[in-house]
Amino acid sequence: MEIRENTIIPLGYGKFVRSDKIVALDPIEEKRGPGRRTLVYIENLKNPIIASRTETTILANMSKTPKEVLEATSAMELLQDILDDIEQIGPMLRKSILDEASLDLERIQMKIQEILGHDIDSIEDE
Repeated sequence: MEIRENTIIPLGYGKFVRSDKIVALDPIEEKRGPGRRTLVYIENLKNPIIASRTETTILANMSKTPKEVLEATSAMELLQDILDDIEQIGPMLRKSILDEASLDLERIQMKIQEILGHDIDSIEDE
């Protein structure tokens, strides 16, 4: 990924930083909400800045990578997280979920595995 140099990136609520000074983006997991989406670590600053924008949005602004590629990467990471969670659900609970909510976790798991199993490089070469 190529980072735009000398480009000012909005972090939300009037906060801005140079794109080439950002060294890390960390999504806020706990106590996340309006004004609290991402921790942005800046070169030569001891503490991160709290941004109101998501890490994907900030990354899209600071990189030369097309937004669609960043969104697809985020979607794939989300699918992997969902798959990891589904794999932790035991057979009795899976059956109960199927009976109560008509949600077939086996089918969802297989579909996610199929999506994640595609060779992205071969699709790009076409």
